[in-house]
Amino acid sequence: MADRLADAIKAGASSQEESTSIFETFNSGSLEGARAIAAAKTDCAATDRELADLESAYEPGQAALIAAAGTQSAAFTSSAPAGLVRGVTANEIRFGVSLPLSGPNKESGQQIRIGIETAFRIANEAGGVHGRMLRLIAADDGYEPPRTAETMKQLYDKEQVFGFIGNYGTATATVSAPFALNRQTLFYAGFTGSNVLRRDPPDRYVFNFRASYAEETEAVVRYLVKVRRLKPEQIAVFAQQDAYGDAGFAGVAKAMRALRGGDSGSILRLGYQRNSVDVDSAVAQLKAAKLPIKAVVMVATYRAAAKFIEKTADAYPGLTYTNTSAVCSISLLHELMLLGPKYMSGVIVTQVVPAVDGYSSLVLQYKAALAKYSAGQAPDYVSFEYYVATRVLIEAMKRAGPQIDTEKLVDALESVRDLELGLGTPITFSVTDHQGSHKVWGTQMTQDGKYEPLDLQ
Repeated sequence: MADRLADAIKAGASSQEESTSIFETFNSGSLEGARAIAAAKTDCAATDRELADLESAYEPGQAALIAAAGTQSAAFTSSAPAGLVRGVTANEIRFGVSLPLSGPNKESGQQIRIGIETAFRIANEAGGVHGRMLRLIAADDGYEPPRTAETMKQLYDKEQVFGFIGNYGTATATVSAPFALNRQTLFYAGFTGSNVLRRDPPDRYVFNFRASYAEETEAVVRYLVKVRRLKPEQIAVFAQQDAYGDAGFAGVAKAMRALRGGDSGSILRLGYQRNSVDVDSAVAQLKAAKLPIKAVVMVATYRAAAKFIEKTADAYPGLTYTNTSAVCSISLLHELMLLGPKYMSGVIVTQVVPAVDGYSSLVLQYKAALAKYSAGQAPDYVSFEYYVATRVLIEAMKRAGPQIDTEKLVDALESVRDLELGLGTPITFSVTDHQGSHKVWGTQMTQDGKYEPLDLQ
């Protein structure tokens, strides 16, 4: 074993001095472990702790060298020490997230980060998960898939994260989810309702918290037809020209087929490019429409959505605008407030969590935690979503036990049944369903700059 370890250290070290330093440190730690074993005879748990503490003292690259000899260390115990699990040390569990922390969608990325870290801090203040503190490492991909490939590699290879939580976007998920799956690493609560993360049967390592875009758009199309009494052909779709927009458009088409007995008809699709606010082409398409359009289902980011509303509201008085939750509700509200009350009135946004203006126990707990750990941050639907989603993950980590690894955590998530957090709907996962919630809430803007609940039934 010593020879194999020495070879691994020499091969990975950048110089003779570095390899000597690593080997001496390891020998020192091993000697301490040996003394502990000798004193306790068969105290395998003590050996586990020694090895975990030793591994946590190294940089990620050095830890990888020690992990190369991990199969030999396993002879001391019935399972690998927790310190040899990627991203898990004796004192910490590291998660990674790839977000737009710069660019036109940075507000959404920041809110995701706030929600996760708020839930982590609550858990850490209470002692962590089985004594380990939870840490989030965020990387900025600007909502551009080529950059996502770089951030995922950075988080996995350099930061040595245990799993991924809260990655933003559909187009970026086409890069990040396969990356995680190829490495059999957890990919939890991506900020997308796309089917990219909702395969049948589900991918083992991918779990979703939120309702799908198909469920959101189906709910709002049914509302427009059944409650507002609009004809299906009077409804158009304004969608981003990528996988995000495609997913929302597919949800509308599915709802139309259900309403028309299998025929989705010809749906007018208006579009714009990702990370832009150039909606002139979409406005021109709307003006050229042969049939009068009375409602637009929007599958867009908040700045593009606001720009489209600004350029069409005066020309089409009474036009109903609806948005999916991915629009980032509060940011959209702020954009429209700058334009004036008439641009806000009646704008609909479907949500995957209840109203943050409510007074349920869960909302009050979230607001109190936000005030304590993120002073100055106003309640937001996105941060609330990730506060709740992260609490579900923490519950699963507790169930996975102190010797956590990815497989145990996946099994623990699949065991979650009817988890009541005060959300208004129980959270349930299973082997055949990796989406925790299927509920959609309706909200509507008022001219005084608020969201009020909207019954979609």
